[in-house]
Amino acid sequence: MVLGLSHITFVVRDLDRMEEILTAVLGAQRVYDSGEATFSLSPERFFLVGGEPGDADAPAPIWIAIMQGERDGPRGYDHVAFRIAEADYDRHHTAVNALGLDLREGRSRLPGEGRSIYFHDHDGHLFELHTGTLGERLRRYAAGGPGEGA
Repeated sequence: MVLGLSHITFVVRDLDRMEEILTAVLGAQRVYDSGEATFSLSPERFFLVGGEPGDADAPAPIWIAIMQGERDGPRGYDHVAFRIAEADYDRHHTAVNALGLDLREGRSRLPGEGRSIYFHDHDGHLFELHTGTLGERLRRYAAGGPGEGA
């Protein structure tokens, strides 16, 4: 079962320029900047968009990740990620395989930041099914370790 939207990732040439759009237009709040400690594929920043503190009826904030880089042709790394339970990982992986969808090898991950299944649909859109949360990833990155500064 999909638990909801996990995050949206945009690959951008200029992190500062995209941050300006996210903060000025969408009112995003930056919650992480990798700086020199690159845990993922490239320098990245995380933002929260939306949500109203104290309003139980407001939707939860949306996690938006921006990563520095160039689009990799029609099948880049821009993607929408849906959160799944760790216990459902194998079932989802089997379902993607059964539909003959194009699995994409995921990036290397640090223990504690969740697992992901990446796949392209028939039109080239990239989807991710991710078992982790923003809080788990931020705690893992704050702990440092392998990948720091790589």
